[in-house]
Amino acid sequence: MQLDRLAKDPGSGNFGCPTVYLAEDGSIVVQGDLLDADTAANLENVLSGEGAVRIKASVLVEALLKLDAR
Repeated sequence: MQLDRLAKDPGSGNFGCPTVYLAEDGSIVVQGDLLDADTAANLENVLSGEGAVRIKASVLVEALLKLDAR
């Protein structure tokens, strides 16, 4: 699946995360830091194969603005 980068945390330099991508099927892919066990314990109904990451709200907002501009 091809990914098109929508937004990246400018403080992360040229590498790392967080980053938000638009997948060719129209879904959103989020790259971020994995949650620690205590935080992950607060998630509800996590199924096998699912996970969660942490990103800055500003990166998500930037991604949504770029997506809306398309």
